[in-house]
Amino acid sequence: MVTENSSLRAAVPQSARLHGASQRPPLALIAGPTASGKSESAVRLAEALRARGRDAVVINADSAQVYGDLAVLSARPSAAEMRGVAHRLFGAWDGAVACSAADWAAAARGEIEQAHAAGAVPILVGGTGLYIRTLLDGIAPVPAIDPDVRAAVRAMPVAEAHVALTREDPVAAARLHPADTTRVARALEVVRSSGRTLADWQSERVGGIGDAVDVAAAVILPARDWLYARCDARFGAMLEGGAVDEVRRLLARGLDADMPVMRAIGVAEIGAMLAGELSREAALARGAQATRNYAKRQYTWLRHQPPGDWPRVAAGNDAVDALNARLCLQ
Repeated sequence: MVTENSSLRAAVPQSARLHGASQRPPLALIAGPTASGKSESAVRLAEALRARGRDAVVINADSAQVYGDLAVLSARPSAAEMRGVAHRLFGAWDGAVACSAADWAAAARGEIEQAHAAGAVPILVGGTGLYIRTLLDGIAPVPAIDPDVRAAVRAMPVAEAHVALTREDPVAAARLHPADTTRVARALEVVRSSGRTLADWQSERVGGIGDAVDVAAAVILPARDWLYARCDARFGAMLEGGAVDEVRRLLARGLDADMPVMRAIGVAEIGAMLAGELSREAALARGAQATRNYAKRQYTWLRHQPPGDWPRVAAGNDAVDALNARLCLQ
């Protein structure tokens, strides 16, 4: 398993980040927090490449936009916003099926290979660091957990599980908060099922493509006040633009509350409004705040974790200009 605190710096070898000609096929990447203008920038980059006679395919790297149930709440680009540019892995998963980082990376690898085979430039766009990191750096080959082991561990109170973890994987126990139910259980079930600690498995990586492509990346980090204002305005527009009906349809499916699609920003807030537990104004305020909080977490991660030679730019136009110039050299 790749953790959110690990770094992308090892994902792309220096030789794959050098400017100039490369024997590796290109992979453009536009990353940024929610509401930063990534989707528009990806289309503009594709149009700029087309103007120079190069086709491009935009590939989604956002963990909410993969779900078909979340067209509005995930701000999935509409057909008009795509402007005739091919888009892949948007709405590709049904909400009843959880899309893991490994699942997405496998699908993204396939889309990238198809784009390269057609002579097109794949453009990854998204703000889900775990997705990007798994694709480029690979993922730890942790084997499937024995169902009996999982059931036994998950039935333990977290305090008891942490005591057991202290005996069986003291390094993980010292690192994890004793009340962190999910991570404590994960570490314990891995060591009990596989005989190796999670840290041992995480020292290995398989399936990454960072050494097989020439990455041209830009990270959009706009002024925070501007970004938060965009978050507020966008959630309000979602409420007016079909998000309520979207959540109503999603809730009618009766999916498990732990499914990723059910934990998407806006689902709980709008669901509470539909149940009469929140007013529309309160749902709007909570949804906007949750969006800002998420953008803040993404902003912090993207500011510090990607390789230092990935340009941090203040606006989407800067990202398009930087990547267009970079790809001109290939």
